Amino acid sequence: MTREILYAIALGYLFGAIPFGLLLARFGGKGDIRAIGSGNIGATNVLRTGSKALAALTLVLDCLKATAAILLAQRLWGFEIGPFAAAGAMIGHLYPVWLGFKGGKGVATLLGVLIALLPVAAAIYAALWILLLLTVRISSVAGMTAAVSAPISAPILGHGLYFPMLLGFALLVLWKHRENIRRLRAGTEPRIGKGKD
Repeated sequence: MTREILYAIALGYLFGAIPFGLLLARFGGKGDIRAIGSGNIGATNVLRTGSKALAALTLVLDCLKATAAILLAQRLWGFEIGPFAAAGAMIGHLYPVWLGFKGGKGVATLLGVLIALLPVAAAIYAALWILLLLTVRISSVAGMTAAVSAPISAPILGHGLYFPMLLGFALLVLWKHRENIRRLRAGTEPRIGKGKD
């Protein structure tokens, strides 16, 4: 079992570390996304290139790479291996080795984890994210709130075993948003479509 766990973590990491935002922006003729806006490789920053299509595709692929890693690991090594692939995917996205461990913020990838492991929690997560994007229009607020909903939803839905893992993931997402949190406190965090994230 130990070997299968290591394989699942490695598989998840390889999937999670695919920098779709960076690749899509480059192949879409938008240059290096790390030199634009916040420098982040996620969908919100890709949106600053002016391409809604590339931003949407980045969001979908950053989400589904985690889902794919988990489902593949479960198929290869058993259902109980899924959380280990999830951990690998999250760490790979947040800290990809080929980008100097400077990755995305994990909001879309965490949704992908939930799609594979807790679909109902994924629906709650997505609803919160979209609702806050449409109302508050601050990407970081929407993303962080959605992330925090994951460990809360798990025990309510009868899946308390996932609570520690999802709490860890949510804390990682909050950590990656620490600059956004500082700007929120200072009242300088921009709304979607305005200025630097």
